[in-house]
Amino acid sequence: MAYVFYDSLVAAPLLIPVWIFYMRDWMADISEKKEEEFRGQFRDSIQALASALKAGYSVENAIREAEKDMAPMYGRDTRIRKEYSRMVHQLDMNMTAGTVLDQFARRVEQEDVEDFVNVFTAAKKSGGDSIAIVRNSVRLISGKIDTEKEIRTMIASRKLEFDIMCAVPFLIILYMKVTFGEFLSVLYGTAAGICIMTVCLIVYLAAYRMGRRIIRIEV
Repeated sequence: MAYVFYDSLVAAPLLIPVWIFYMRDWMADISEKKEEEFRGQFRDSIQALASALKAGYSVENAIREAEKDMAPMYGRDTRIRKEYSRMVHQLDMNMTAGTVLDQFARRVEQEDVEDFVNVFTAAKKSGGDSIAIVRNSVRLISGKIDTEKEIRTMIASRKLEFDIMCAVPFLIILYMKVTFGEFLSVLYGTAAGICIMTVCLIVYLAAYRMGRRIIRIEV
């Protein structure tokens, strides 16, 4: 930005706040991507859990079976494998399934996990057919995650278009500087030029923030 808008690195320190805001957005995108990956892993894990319950396993043994079923699907270092390995270890230490799942929900702090654990806890307290209730909850949560994944896939192309549009102004100005440097020289090194380029930068940043709000659809 310092080079494109001001043709000088002297302005770089003044653009540090812009860099901070960009890095915050970038870290938020990385965090969102990791959470999306984990939700997919969690969906597969509770589907394996439901299959084990359908086969007649108790909840404790179903968790153990789900951990085994996920071994071929995910590496040992993936988040879901680590969480299930920890839960199996806690079960081996004679902790109850309710306590293990509750601690799991507290660690990950994820809405779908909390919903599943709350349903499990309520089913246990009600004394009804807890296995059928858990299986139904698994079906609903899995359907929700799959639907959200489809929606994100549909808007992925719009996000790519936004990234390209963010780069276009820089590419145009760089092209003009290389091919028609004299034409843009009036915008650099003069008070009027600096003011004009500052206004352009403000408009660009405002458009960037607006675009971010548009593509960040809460599902």
